[in-house]
Amino acid sequence: MSLSSTLRDKTFRWIADDVDPDARTELQQVLARAMGGAPEALVELEDRMAGPLTFGTAGLRGPVRAGINGMNRSVVVRTTYGVASWLVHKGHAGGLVVVGRDARNGSAAFFRDVVAVLTAAGFQVCQLDGPLPTPITAFAVRHLGAVAGIQITASHNPPADNGYKLYDADGTQIVPPDDRLIEAAIRDAPAAVSIPRTEIPLETRQDVVDAYFARAATLPRGVSRDLKVVLTPMHGVGGQPALEALRLAGFTDVSLVSAQADPDPAFPTVTFPNPEEPGASDLLLAAADSLGADLAIALDPDADRCALGVRDNGTWRMLRGDETGALLGNYILSTLGTPDALVATTIVSSSLLGSIASAYGARYAETLTGFKWLVRAGDGLVFAYEEALGNSVDPSYVRDKDGISAAVVACDLAASLKASGRNLLDVLDELAVAHGVHLTDQVSLRVTELPLIGRLMAQLRSAPPGEIAGVSVTSEDLLPEADVLRFTGPGLRVVVRPSGTEPKLKAYLEVVEPVSGDLPAARSAAQTRLAEVRTAVSELLGA
Repeated sequence: MSLSSTLRDKTFRWIADDVDPDARTELQQVLARAMGGAPEALVELEDRMAGPLTFGTAGLRGPVRAGINGMNRSVVVRTTYGVASWLVHKGHAGGLVVVGRDARNGSAAFFRDVVAVLTAAGFQVCQLDGPLPTPITAFAVRHLGAVAGIQITASHNPPADNGYKLYDADGTQIVPPDDRLIEAAIRDAPAAVSIPRTEIPLETRQDVVDAYFARAATLPRGVSRDLKVVLTPMHGVGGQPALEALRLAGFTDVSLVSAQADPDPAFPTVTFPNPEEPGASDLLLAAADSLGADLAIALDPDADRCALGVRDNGTWRMLRGDETGALLGNYILSTLGTPDALVATTIVSSSLLGSIASAYGARYAETLTGFKWLVRAGDGLVFAYEEALGNSVDPSYVRDKDGISAAVVACDLAASLKASGRNLLDVLDELAVAHGVHLTDQVSLRVTELPLIGRLMAQLRSAPPGEIAGVSVTSEDLLPEADVLRFTGPGLRVVVRPSGTEPKLKAYLEVVEPVSGDLPAARSAAQTRLAEVRTAVSELLGA
C-alpha cells in the first residue's frame, strides 16, 4: 500500500489553503510520514482527507485535527461561510447572529473565526464568549430576535471532539432541507484562506446571560427551598451558571463536585463525559452520600442535559432519563390550569408520559428522536423530553433541551416533596400504581467501522424477528422518514436505530406491567421480563 498521487496532491492543496499555521504543520508531518512509507501514517492521512464532515441537522461533530475530515479552523471558516450564504439566501442578510462556545479544545479559536467571518459578511454578532452553556445561546436567539444562533460545542462527545451547532431564527435546531442547503453552500465555498475575516473585540453580552438566569428563576412553582443539592458539571461549562440559576431561584445549599467543578477539555475523571455512561456519575453519588444531600444533579459538558441522582434504600443511584421525564412532566402538568396543554416525547422514550397526559386531560405527542422534532410537536407545548437526559421545561423561551432550567424545576419538585415528607421515588411509585410499571433499558452496540451499522439494519429489515423473549411482535419500518425499526407486542416495545451523534447502534427497550394492588410483585415481574428482552435483543444485534 503506497501513497497515491491523488491523495498527495489533495493534501498539498488543503495545506496551502489552511488558515492555521499549526494545522498546516500538523498535516505536513502526517503527509511526510506517509510519503516516507509509514503504513500507519498513510491510514491516518486517508482518514483525515476522506471527505468533509457531514453537516446534518445537529451541525458538525468530529475530532479536533487538521484535514478536511476534522474540526479545525479552516473547516469552521468554510462552514461559517456556508451558513452566511444560507442566511442571505433566506433573506437574512445583515441580520443578528448569536455566537456562543463551550470550553473544549479549539472552542476559543473556532469562536473567533465564526465571529470574524460573519462580521466580514456584513452580519451583526451577539457574542457569548463565556465559555457558556448551549441553552443560553438557544435562549438568546429568541430573546434578541436573531436570525440564527451558532454554538461551538461537542456536547457530551469524547474529549477529542468538538462541534458546531446551528439554531434557526425561531431558536430551534435546523431541519431538512436546510442541512442539505448549508452543506451545498459549504461545498461551494472558496478555500478557507480566501474567505474574508474581520476581527472585532471579543465580548460577552452579560445582559443576555442575566436575562436567561432571570427567566430560569421564574420557573419554580412551589415555595419550599429547604433542599441540599450536590451538582457536577462533569468538567464542562455548567457549574457556575447552574449555581447562579439555582441561587436566583432560591436554592442556596448547593455544592459542586470539586474534582469536576471547573471546565477541563481533558475530562480527566471520566472516560466519556456523559451522565448516561456507566461510572460517569460515581464521584457525584459519592459526594451526595458523604454530604447527606437530598438530591444529586449531573449536567453534561455543555449543560443541555440533566440527570438526577436519588437515595434508594440506603444507596444512591441515578434515575433513568425516562424516570426524570415522567417526574418533571407530571409535576408541570399538575401545576397548570390549562387542560389543553401539550407534552411530547420521542418514539424511543417511555410511553408513560402519554398515560400521565391523559390523566390530566392534556394532549400528548410522539416525534422522531431529537429536540429539533420535539419542540415542533405542536402549539401549546409546555414540556418535552427524550430518554437521553434531555428535558425542555420552558419551551416558550428555550426551544431545545436545557439542563440548567431542568435542574431548577427538579429542585423545586424535590423541595416541595420534602416539605410534605415525600421524595421523588414516592412519586414514581404513585405513577406506577396509576399507570402500570413502565421499565426501560438500552442495548448499545459501539462500532469502530460505521458501515457495520448499515449492514446490521439491513439484516434486521430483511429478516425481522417474529418474537422477542417469547412475545410475538409485529415489525414497523419507519423508512424513508427515519432509519428506525420498531417491534411491538403485548406490554413490549423495542426500537432500533443508529445513534445520531455517536458510532453506535442503539436498541431502546420498554416493558409495561399492570399493577394489581401489589407494586413490588409487578416491579419484580417487569424486571424479569426486561432482563429477558435485553438478553434476546443483545443476541439479535450481536452486542
